[in-house]
Amino acid sequence: MATMKREQELYAPVKSLLESQGYTVKGEVGAADVVARRGSEPPVVVELKLRFSLALFHQAVARLAVTDLVYLAVPRPGGKTARRALKDNLGLCRRLGLGLITVRSDGRAEVHCDPGPFTPRKSKSKAARLLREFDRIKGDPNTGGATRGGLMTGYRQDALACAAYLASAGPSRGAEVARSTGVTRATQVMYSNHYGWFERLGKGAYGITAAGEADHVIWLTGRAGDGPRTGEPSTGGSEAGGPETGGPETGESGADEADEPETGGLS
Repeated sequence: MATMKREQELYAPVKSLLESQGYTVKGEVGAADVVARRGSEPPVVVELKLRFSLALFHQAVARLAVTDLVYLAVPRPGGKTARRALKDNLGLCRRLGLGLITVRSDGRAEVHCDPGPFTPRKSKSKAARLLREFDRIKGDPNTGGATRGGLMTGYRQDALACAAYLASAGPSRGAEVARSTGVTRATQVMYSNHYGWFERLGKGAYGITAAGEADHVIWLTGRAGDGPRTGEPSTGGSEAGGPETGGPETGESGADEADEPETGGLS
């Protein structure tokens, strides 16, 4: 089967899947794309679309007024980004109590989750990391929603305190920097050198680099968003001894399950 261009191309694979489970299937019944019945059981409704969209979720949620057994059916996407989007949308389906079916390029329909109540699992480690970063940040240096020019994290504040001390006092030992700045992990921050601001000058001694001299002034004067800076890490991940954002992870869906189909779907 080539790339699907019409929603109607999803119908035959979905109908075949439902019929294999003992359902009688009809298309375009009332406002529903697909309706299936099996004896005296509640009806199954399937909404067909070529891609995920907010409108599709609105449509499916509206069908919950008719039956608890509502599925979304879309072509199974390919590519890493598309698979990640599938996993995110699978998590959303679970939270909304919806089922999800994908149709592969060979015409095979697969059930990824069935409709039903969902109780999200809370991550104690993520909550602890969020609160730890909240407590670590001094003041309220970031405007909510802003990303241009980078954000002020607790780790960056510690690095700036170390850089400012070295710029003023000159090369110093880690313990001295920690005592003078109140940054208990000063040695770790300077050793990791995540921003390229520090240089080792012997056992336990550190100095500030030219990049550190320039960058710490830019940050401390509140002009960090004015343009490119030196010493900016290429990624914002938590390296060994590196910064922690402590915030929600990008694209987190609340479901840790892979995007592989469940066994026993539409039972």
